[in-house]
Amino acid sequence: MSVYYNEREREEAPVKPQLRDDLKFATGKIAFFQYLLVAVFLFLISGFWDLQVQNPALYNEQAERNRIKALPVLAPRGKILDRDGRVIVDNHSSFSLILSRENLKPEHVAAIAEGLNLDPDDLAARLKRFKSRPRYEPIIIKEELTAADLAFVEAHRDAESFPEMELIRAQRRLYPRDDLAAHVIGYVGEVSENELNSPDYAKYEQGDVVGKVGIERQYNDILMGVDGQRRVVVDNRGRERQVIGMKEAVPGRDLQLTIDLDLQVVAELAMENRKGAVVALDPRNGEVLAMVSRPAYDPNKFAGRIRSKDWKELIENPDNPLLNRAIQAQLAPGSTFKPIVALAALESGAIDESFTAHCSGGASFYGRYFKCHKKGGHGTVDVHRGIVQSCDVFFYNAGNRAGIDKIAEYAEMAGLGHRTGIDLPNEAEGLVPSSRWKIRTQRSKWYAGETISVSIGQGALIVTPLQLARAIGGLATGGIWSTPHLVKEGTHPAPARRGQLNLEHVADVINGMYGVVNEGGTGGSARLPGIEVCGKTGTAQLASNEYLKNTKLGSEMKDNAWFVGFAPRYNPEIVVVALWQEGAHGNYAAPIVRDVIKAYFDKKARLAPPKSLVAQAPMAPAPQLPAAPAEVR
Repeated sequence: MSVYYNEREREEAPVKPQLRDDLKFATGKIAFFQYLLVAVFLFLISGFWDLQVQNPALYNEQAERNRIKALPVLAPRGKILDRDGRVIVDNHSSFSLILSRENLKPEHVAAIAEGLNLDPDDLAARLKRFKSRPRYEPIIIKEELTAADLAFVEAHRDAESFPEMELIRAQRRLYPRDDLAAHVIGYVGEVSENELNSPDYAKYEQGDVVGKVGIERQYNDILMGVDGQRRVVVDNRGRERQVIGMKEAVPGRDLQLTIDLDLQVVAELAMENRKGAVVALDPRNGEVLAMVSRPAYDPNKFAGRIRSKDWKELIENPDNPLLNRAIQAQLAPGSTFKPIVALAALESGAIDESFTAHCSGGASFYGRYFKCHKKGGHGTVDVHRGIVQSCDVFFYNAGNRAGIDKIAEYAEMAGLGHRTGIDLPNEAEGLVPSSRWKIRTQRSKWYAGETISVSIGQGALIVTPLQLARAIGGLATGGIWSTPHLVKEGTHPAPARRGQLNLEHVADVINGMYGVVNEGGTGGSARLPGIEVCGKTGTAQLASNEYLKNTKLGSEMKDNAWFVGFAPRYNPEIVVVALWQEGAHGNYAAPIVRDVIKAYFDKKARLAPPKSLVAQAPMAPAPQLPAAPAEVR
């Protein structure tokens, strides 16, 4: 009974919907995956459409860059040669390291800097400067790799380490040792951010290496070549597999200077351990035969990228080794200015050949007593003896008679107070004072007492060694002032200027300068046997006597020593100026000039053809200035 009831009860009980729920859940999952597959398919279709239809060129280029790398081929700069074709500046082969910013990982920067012995902050700053440039452009981060650098790169240049590193060959500047002609040649360096904002550097880009100063900068467009490019296929580890294209670099052109290395070396040695400058010119055409500025610097430190430590030492050096004293030192010329004053007084008629002045050791002008450099005085002196003995009292009188404006007129005719136009950047202008200059700059009239100091090369008068060499060289050639230049061919310096001078007056001045060296004058140490050297000493004060008396520095401030000389006396072939800062006396600078002139004529004699080979045909005599008098007055 109970069994029947249980079976009947089971039959009458309602059926549970478990099977129906399972089917519904399975159907939902299938629908979800169907929609998901449709969405993925649509996404792939849209990507394919963008890749193959809308922007195929863009993605093709990106794909190519993933397997093709463009490496720069750096163009070597042209060589710099001396007048005889000898190499002064050359190039040498080296390795540089570039970083590919497409593959660069920020966390690698510090490790790369450490491995290459670079300052991490400097490297990070360099990368930041290139941030605005396209990422596919590589950056040179170190030049002149050492053996240790090369070993580090080779050991870490794979995909697991630093795939962003790449080696390239480069031709780097090789400058002569011992700072030879450093200020003439200059140096190269990378264009800075500030320079890129200047019109002078508008055509260059970040990372370009250009001339910074000297000949390197003045003739950068000639010396600088055009970089090439090498396109290579690399594998997924960044290793080069195949070269698929090469654009050769175009080297820069060589440049031949007027500098004579033989004279340059002699001048450099003469200025060793001294501060100052030497300039040697050919007054007939303006060619610069030698140019020295001391102290100097080593241009090789700039050939790659100068270290911060080295740059700091240069700019903090109180002797300013970066200053080219030959064209930028503006100083009082002292008594080397007296030939110009004598010429101005003679040409203006303020004095004549018979004019004399009595020197008792000084003279009074406008209520003030002006001393002569010789305490006991020179006695009665004329033009010739005044130049020979460099008598201050004679020139006080001559300059006072001529007046400041006549002195300025002939000084400016000789090129003082103006840039010479030499083919070097940043030449200084100098200053020749005049009554007009003082009114314009100081709103004050010129006082006659101020002329007395200018008459002996002091006061507001300042010149550069190059200006003085050109001025005296033009005077020695009878009033023809050529434009100084450093490149032998292919340049067009300004034409020479000719002054309308009385050649008899010019001869009076020249004969006086001959006496300075050869007649017991102040420059006897410049004398050379068989060579008619003419010259003039100059001792220029750095401050007034009153200031020197009232300051503790008075005993330490030595006068600047100048000497200007040329040879031979008529139709001169070379003029040399030496400035020895704090050299005390002008006669101490005379041997420097003597050695350079001697080197010039020794070389000329050595290269002269044997007399038997010289044609015996009569030659027309060269034009000469009036001959010296038979007897010295």
